[in-house]
Parts: sequence; structure tokens; C-alpha cells
Amino acid sequence: MRPPLTVGFDLDMTLIDSRPGIRACYRALSERTGTHIDWDLTITRLGPPLEDELAHWFPAADVAAMADLYREMYPGHAVTGTLAMPGAREAIEAVRAAGGSTLVVTAKYQPNAELHLTELDIPTDAVVGDLWAERKAHALREHGASIYVGDHTGDVLGARTAGAYSVAVTTGPCDAEELRAAGADVVLTDLTDFPDWLDGYLDTVRSA
Repeated sequence: MRPPLTVGFDLDMTLIDSRPGIRACYRALSERTGTHIDWDLTITRLGPPLEDELAHWFPAADVAAMADLYREMYPGHAVTGTLAMPGAREAIEAVRAAGGSTLVVTAKYQPNAELHLTELDIPTDAVVGDLWAERKAHALREHGASIYVGDHTGDVLGARTAGAYSVAVTTGPCDAEELRAAGADVVLTDLTDFPDWLDGYLDTVRSA
């Protein structure tokens, strides 16, 4: 008997376009702390942990405190400015229509990730935050995810580490060539292509 289908999704630039909200939050953090932050640059490299970005703008000794402050400020600045990516809800529904469950695994602070999904009415069965790259494999394995969908080479690494099928979308900072070079099993333009891909993939699995 085949195990039940569980599909994991990354959050930022996979399910949601968080660039407007994150830009606003970095701007507010800059104004509050008096520290120069190029908020237009920050949103071109979403994916890695918050602390990695803050290390470009703050002394190492201050990064942890600034991360706490950013996360505290985030709900008031970033949630309402964020949009669902094209095809995000349909991708979730496609998994459910196939009898599967959905999981979000993200480097974002989990309570803020959950706020986004609630605000945008993107219902998922589980959310796990604060995981990046190969560490995402812990949650993927725990929830039995056989597919992981993301926009970054770090997401591909997480999928491969977990032994999950890596589906990449070119809606984030990494192009198709980078994603394939990282080991993505398939690269889609965006999530609007996902339902048809999933149907074909499941047909292949059933016939194998």
C-alpha cells in the first residue's frame, strides 16, 4: 500500500509574494534604529534566514536583538502588504483533490508565517518555521512529505536531503538554470503549472 500523499511548500516567493510587506518592515526597522538598510536590495534575496540578511546591516553582536525586533514589528508592517502568488490556492487545492495533505516549511518565524496564511486564506494542514536549506528535511521527513515545492536552491537542498521529489518554481531569486544545477527534479514557471504537473506525476507513480 502506498503511503498517503503529503506535499510540502516553501512560503516566501513560492506561495506568497512577501516583497512589499518585507520591504515595508525593513524600512520601518531602519527608521526605528537609525541604521541604513537598503530595503530594495533586501527583497531581491529572500529565502535564507533573517539573521543572514541583518548581518549585512548590523554588527554581529546586535543581529540577534535586531531579529527579535524585526519579528515583533513584522505583523504591523508586513502581513497586510503581502499577496498570494499566482496559482497558490489552486496548488493547495490540487493536492487536496488528490487526497493528499499540505505542509509549509519555511525559514520564516512560524507565527508570522501562520499570520500570512490566515490573512490570505491559504489553508494548509501544517506549518513549520525557522528551517532553512538542509534543515528543512527534518520537517519534511517528520510529516512524510514525498514532494517539496520551492523557489530557491536552498529549497532544492532541503528536498534532496529529505529524499523528496524537488519541484522548483522560478518565481524567486533563482532562475531555472540555477535550480536545475542544484538538483531540482522539475522546474515550473510558477504554481499555475503545478496542478497539471501533479496530475501527470501521480499518473506516472500509479502506473509504475
